[in-house]
Amino acid sequence: MPYTPEADHDRQFLVQAIDNSRRSLDDGSVKKPFGALVVLGGEVVGSGVNSVVEACDPTAHAEVMALRDAGRRLGTYLLEGATLYSSCEPCPMCLTACYWAGISRLVYAADRYDAARHGHPDLEFYRELALPNAERRLVDEVAVDGAARSDAVGVLAAWADRQSGPTESRL
Repeated sequence: MPYTPEADHDRQFLVQAIDNSRRSLDDGSVKKPFGALVVLGGEVVGSGVNSVVEACDPTAHAEVMALRDAGRRLGTYLLEGATLYSSCEPCPMCLTACYWAGISRLVYAADRYDAARHGHPDLEFYRELALPNAERRLVDEVAVDGAARSDAVGVLAAWADRQSGPTESRL
């Protein structure tokens, strides 16, 4: 079911995110037309546009760039209580980044089906990630067992031992 903004400020910030995407497209570069904002306490604390090509960084999507900007401005990677506004439904990577950041709300305009109709592979990625590992075709996944796994688990355990509180997932 599509999300319908409940308040005027949702529409206002969503329009700003769409304006970011339009400016990104109109600047003559090869950027993809995506824009995003992070809003906390009614204030824009992060802004981003898709910068994959310019940054030579496949993770430089608009949402990730907005999260990075907010983190730099606020001096934290946890953005609990914040809303991310995006011109388009975030891809799986960006959606997961919202979870990692503790984003409380996500408001977007175009959805993954709109993006697919205009040549973006997000829908395919969502479908692919829903498959069991052995059935995925985009990436050859290899889970290594034995000493390498034991060593990696040892590092995770050492990290968990250094934490001052529970290390359970927030999900």
